[in-house]
Amino acid sequence: MKEMASNPPKTAAVISADNRLQALKSAFEKKYEDSPQFYACAPGRVNLIGEHIDYCGYSVLPMAIEQNILAAVSVNKSGSIKLANINPLYKDYSVSCSEDIAIDRDNPKWYYYFLCGVKGIQENFGITNLVGMSCVVDGTVPPSSGLSSSSALVCCAGLVTMEANQKSLSKVALAEICAKCERYIGTEGGGMDQSISFLAESGKAKLIEFNPLRATDVKLPAGAVFVISNCCVEMNKAASSHFNIRVVECRIATKMLAQARGLDCSKLVKLAQVQGELQASLDEMEALVEEVLHPEPYNREEICKALGITTEQFCSELLSSNTQHVTHFRLYQRAKHVYSEARRVLRFKQVCDSEPADALKLLGDLMNQSHSSCRDLYECSCPELDQLVELCLKSGAVGSRLTGAGWGGCAVSMVPVEKVDGFLKAVREGYYLSDPRRAAMEKQSLFVTKPGGGAAIFVEE
Repeated sequence: MKEMASNPPKTAAVISADNRLQALKSAFEKKYEDSPQFYACAPGRVNLIGEHIDYCGYSVLPMAIEQNILAAVSVNKSGSIKLANINPLYKDYSVSCSEDIAIDRDNPKWYYYFLCGVKGIQENFGITNLVGMSCVVDGTVPPSSGLSSSSALVCCAGLVTMEANQKSLSKVALAEICAKCERYIGTEGGGMDQSISFLAESGKAKLIEFNPLRATDVKLPAGAVFVISNCCVEMNKAASSHFNIRVVECRIATKMLAQARGLDCSKLVKLAQVQGELQASLDEMEALVEEVLHPEPYNREEICKALGITTEQFCSELLSSNTQHVTHFRLYQRAKHVYSEARRVLRFKQVCDSEPADALKLLGDLMNQSHSSCRDLYECSCPELDQLVELCLKSGAVGSRLTGAGWGGCAVSMVPVEKVDGFLKAVREGYYLSDPRRAAMEKQSLFVTKPGGGAAIFVEE
C-alpha cells in the first residue's frame, strides 16, 4: 500500500487520561499562565536496515518508535516565539517574529533544531511575520542515540508552525520541507528521518523511496520483536564533521564513477544517479566500484586531476563548510557500502513480503551483514557499539546492527519472541550493570519497541 499524501491527522484527546500530557499541560500553565490551544507530536525512528544510503538516493527501511517529541502550544500576541523544555538541562529561548531567524550551526542547541522547522515553514509559504507562539516541549527519544531525536524535534516544530499560522500541507510536503530545513543546522541528511516521522503508521515498518518521496508498508515477521540498546556513547552529528565527510566522499565517488563511464558528471551528485544513467544492476555497480576505484585513500590532487577541476572548484563544489579541512577520502569503501546496502534493503523487504519459513534467519543475516559493512567499509561504528552488537548476538538475537548515524548511539536487534526475556536479562547484566554510568542510563537505554504512529496534532476534548 502506497502512503497517501493526506494531511497529518488532527484528533481530540482526553488530556487528563494521559499522565505525560497532563504533566506537559501543567508545566505550560505554570510557565505562561495560560492554557495550550493544541498539542503536536512527532516520533523518533529506528532504521531496521539501509544505513547512510538515503542521501545517496537509495531506499531505506525504518519504522517509527513509540518514543516521541511532544509540544504544547498556544498562539500569543507578543510578537515572539517563546520556547521552553520540560527538561531543565535545556534552556528557555525567545526570538522576535519580525527578525530573520538565525540558526547557529556551530553551536547546535536544542532550540536551533526547533527553529529549523519554524524557518522551513516560513520560507515555504513566504510568511513575512509569523504569529507569536508559546511552546513547551517534552521529549522521550533519548538524545544523541541514533534514534532521530533531532529530526523529530524539527518535524514537530514544522507541524506546530504550520498549525499556528493556519496553513495546510500534506505529510509528504511536510517531510520534504523538514528534510531540507534541517540542513540549516549543518546536517546533510537524505530525508529518511523526516519521512518516517510523518508517514509512519502504527504496527507497520515502511520502505521509504525518494525522488519522488513515497512510502510502502512492510509487514514485519510475527515471530520476532525489535529491541533497542543504547551503547551510551553520544555523537551529535551536527557538531561533528564525521557525518558530512561521508556525504562528501559519496559525492566524489559519484563523480569518479560517472567520469570513468563517460557520463556528464557535472549534473550527478548521488550514487543512485550513476546507476540510473547506466541502467545497471546493483551487482554491476559493485563491480564498477571494484574496477574504477582503488581501496587506498585518494588525496585532493588525485581527485582534481581525475575530474579535471581546480583545487578551488574542489573546495567550493564538492566540500561542505565543515569538511574543508579533509585531505584524504576513502571512495572505494564508501561506494561499496552504499551499493551493497541498497541491495540488502531490497532483499529485506522481499523476505518480509514472501514470508519464507526461515525468514528470521534470512533477515538476521542481512542485519549482521549491514553492521559489518557499516563497521568495516563506512567506518561509522565505534568499539562500544561493536561490543554491544556482539553481546546481543550471543544473548539470543538473530540479527543485530548499529542504527542511525553511528559513531555511538544505538543498536537494533531482532529477537525471537520466546527469547526476549532472557535476551534483556543477558544484555542488562553483560553491558549495563558492568559499568556504573551505563547502569544509571539503563532504563531508557534498553527497551522493546513496536512500530509507532506518525506525527499528529491534537486538541483537548
